[in-house]
Amino acid sequence: MTLTPAQQRAVAWLALAAAVFGALWLLAPVLSPFVAAGVLAYALAPLVERLSRRMPRLLAVLLVETGVIVLLLTLVLMVVPILLKELPLLREQIPVMAARLNESLSPWLAQWGFTLSLDVASIKDFVIRHLGANSEDVAAAVLGSVKLGGSVLLAVVGNLVLIPVVLFYLLMDWPQVLARVWTLVPPKFRDSAAGFLRETDDMLGHYLRGQLMVMGALALYYTVALALAGFELAVPLGVFTGMAIFIPYVGFGLGLVLSLLAGVLQFTSLYGVLAVLVIYGVGQVVESLWLTPRLVGERIGLSPLMVIFVLLAFGHLLGFVGVLVALPLSAIGLVALARARRRYLGSDLYLK
Repeated sequence: MTLTPAQQRAVAWLALAAAVFGALWLLAPVLSPFVAAGVLAYALAPLVERLSRRMPRLLAVLLVETGVIVLLLTLVLMVVPILLKELPLLREQIPVMAARLNESLSPWLAQWGFTLSLDVASIKDFVIRHLGANSEDVAAAVLGSVKLGGSVLLAVVGNLVLIPVVLFYLLMDWPQVLARVWTLVPPKFRDSAAGFLRETDDMLGHYLRGQLMVMGALALYYTVALALAGFELAVPLGVFTGMAIFIPYVGFGLGLVLSLLAGVLQFTSLYGVLAVLVIYGVGQVVESLWLTPRLVGERIGLSPLMVIFVLLAFGHLLGFVGVLVALPLSAIGLVALARARRRYLGSDLYLK
């Protein structure tokens, strides 16, 4: 069977896409820092371009990259005070909670014919052994894990060093990189390709800007609400929950669990649990019914469940690289499907 020119072009593009996907799959471990730097460069390039109109490009790149590194380190360090505060409280409160359960729950269950008796001494011994380690024990455990997983540690440290370096060079040469990529597009397809890329860029830009505004608003809300409720860890818990919202449902769930744990340990009463449930319930309703529809809208075309699916699917296929390219590739696919739908609705096949 002889293929028409249009069919031959379609087959060629499909083969090219398959080759790119295969290369990503085979080289995923090596490409991780480069893809991560590329995604960051795409997101940060507009800010660098604006700043470079007022100052040398080198200074603009250094300012933007330093700001991003400081922000990411701040978010990671938000978890440290939570752990430092809650681990000692856990060590103190778990035996007390076990004793209270014995006193209150055991008689009630006995009325129904159930026998329950917690071994408080064993629980206390377990807690002291696993949560009572001093700094020397922790250091020894860390050194032991380094010996066992040295290659993994080396890879992580290597990526943490390599990503900022690659990001710097990409941001410095971003206009030249785009120009070189553009020369690979066949001239007769450049008009349609330009429109296609504009739609994709607009969709991703709208999604990223909207998500950043949602994250900022929720971080402020959770911080203020937890502080008014009397939580000592209101700032790290609130900011961490707001920033983690970028991962749909998973980020909210993690922030909720940490806040529930903090509430139980700090107040040792039902008040902490109820306060967290009310604060996070109101936050989830406001985010779902007002913030996300208003600030993100429907232009991305991906529901939160679909975002989770594409992240898991691409992550399963390509590992960390898949997580990085999931949303950009999904946006490209959505634009392509939207264009195909418009063509179909205007075709003779549909109209006749």
